Amino acid sequence: MRAGQNADPSYRQSVSAVLLAGPVRSAAALTGRRHPLSPGGIPHRGGFVDREILVNRRNFIRSGAIAASLALPALARANTSTPAPAAAPAATSGTPEFAPTPDTGWRRFELTARVEPLAGDGATRVWVPLPAMNEADWQRPMGNLWQGNADFMTLVRDPSGAEMLYAEWAPGSAAPALEVVSRFATRDRATDFSKPSAEPQRLSRDQHALYTRATALLPTDGIVRDTARDIVGDARTDEDKARAIYAWIVDNTFRDPKVRGCGNGDIRTMIETGNLSGKCADLNALYVGLARAVGLPARDVYGIRVADSRFGYKSLGKSGNVSKAQHCRAEVFLERFGWVPVDPADVRKVVLEEPPGNLSMIDPKVIAARKQLFGAWEMNWLAYNDAHDLKLANSSGREIPFLMYPQGETNGERFDSLDPDAFRYTLSSTEIA
Repeated sequence: MRAGQNADPSYRQSVSAVLLAGPVRSAAALTGRRHPLSPGGIPHRGGFVDREILVNRRNFIRSGAIAASLALPALARANTSTPAPAAAPAATSGTPEFAPTPDTGWRRFELTARVEPLAGDGATRVWVPLPAMNEADWQRPMGNLWQGNADFMTLVRDPSGAEMLYAEWAPGSAAPALEVVSRFATRDRATDFSKPSAEPQRLSRDQHALYTRATALLPTDGIVRDTARDIVGDARTDEDKARAIYAWIVDNTFRDPKVRGCGNGDIRTMIETGNLSGKCADLNALYVGLARAVGLPARDVYGIRVADSRFGYKSLGKSGNVSKAQHCRAEVFLERFGWVPVDPADVRKVVLEEPPGNLSMIDPKVIAARKQLFGAWEMNWLAYNDAHDLKLANSSGREIPFLMYPQGETNGERFDSLDPDAFRYTLSSTEIA
């Protein structure tokens, strides 16, 4: 079957590309030029727009966002709003000290998701996360292309800001297949704590409320608040509080290799049971929850590693097949510095996994990582979004705590997103010279 062509003509979607700013809520078949949400048109953040955005491959490539070497037929929709930054200079020989800095320049990557889910008797649906974090200093999405034999494929933007490619196959579809290519540019982050801003930086009232609120797995009351208050003690400044929480997590938690995926981030259970083990979505969520509990705006940032570490850390990078390289990081907002990157979970990852393994806290590699990962990130990593508690478009299933893995379902039953072999998806990354 030709890519983009449907087996059932009555179910055929005639739209080449649709840009959405809200979730799809209906699983109705699409046979005309209207989206099923409304007779008035396509839902958009500012109201309904009575039009569709059609983007063909020729026009997309002409825009400069993705090179013609992709050579993908029947592609749908792209975001071409951000030009490609200049590439970073070539790495020098030898292994530099672990010290991420934006001075190394921009790097450009391509992430390809290939999904071939097993179809059931009912509709089969897939949601593939897309780069939604557009940060001028450290990440710039450059566009997405997709092709496949789904009956309906469209970009969905969740109210939280998370973006995903949604694909649906009609009941009885044979050999569902989808490929999504995303390009983006990243630059290392490093906060210079010797140069605070002259004037306090502020979040808007809505943003402050968003990044200090409790979520299903990030409560900010009870034992979480009591623990956070004990940790910060008499610390007076927001920076001192943020550093105290970081140090406490590095000193008191550990990485558990038996935890599936990245963990689930249930921080109340972690504290109540005294089991402060887990992986990045647990340990960095603990940072975010404790920070919010003492009034510090903080957020989880969900993403995936896309390249080896240029600092020689085997545990802090992945290239090629990155199907199991998902990684959650954290940020805290400080008045004198704005959003500050932190990653205590990666300090514990270095302790456990950096060769030869089970390093001491006074090992030079651990000391270097601990020092840098309050205030700096090496950006061999793609940030998808900072969303919590998402309802997947068109799914009657439960909410997901975060969107970092491809999601799918058939006959109303969810695939195991943590098992790419059983789900039948692969994620591969390439750095673009």
